[in-house]
Amino acid sequence: MSDANVRIPEEAKGRLSAIAAAEGLSLRAYLARLAETMLTPAERAERVERARAVLRAWNGYDPTAAEQHELDDELDRRLARVQRP
Repeated sequence: MSDANVRIPEEAKGRLSAIAAAEGLSLRAYLARLAETMLTPAERAERVERARAVLRAWNGYDPTAAEQHELDDELDRRLARVQRP
């Protein structure tokens, strides 16, 4: 495997290095592991669609985009109410 150079702020490098060291890893090994565990936007979308297919098959749940938006708005309202001091 070839290496790549990535330019990031020194503060970010220091933070990532500290996290890696705390886990007993080099920065290189930590970043490689991180890259393997993170999902790309396409992978996330694929998982969402698979989950929706399971829900549709299990109980018929299949909201329209408008219904989903309405549900998201309701969740945002409830979270805002809980987060108020």
